[in-house]
Amino acid sequence: MIPETIELHKASKKLELVYAHNQCFFLDAEYLRVYSPSAEVRGHHPDQATLQVGKKNVGILSVVAVGNYALQINFDDQHNSGIYSWEYLRELCDKKAIYWQSYLDQLTASGGNRDPDIEVIKLFNPSPTLN
Repeated sequence: MIPETIELHKASKKLELVYAHNQCFFLDAEYLRVYSPSAEVRGHHPDQATLQVGKKNVGILSVVAVGNYALQINFDDQHNSGIYSWEYLRELCDKKAIYWQSYLDQLTASGGNRDPDIEVIKLFNPSPTLN
């Protein structure tokens, strides 16, 4: 489960993970940020998770090894409290399409937006009544 190579591509805002047999994955900074394993994002229970909005432009400042079991990713929005275990990083690689679509669906349902410069306002539109 431990990547053989980890490269941070700051310009493209991607983390490249290469595993055995040349399995290569690119994870966008935004994806890693919204799926941070931190208590700030996930809460202490699943029902305490906080949907991350406005993270489209987030970048990664640095990646630091935490012992032999994880990475700490330091984002340019000052978020740095998530510790990404090797197992969790591989899960993010393997389930990227599913997790990303789930995130987009949650944004849509909440009226949130990936773009920090756009605010979506939902207006209540009651059913028309007949007079």
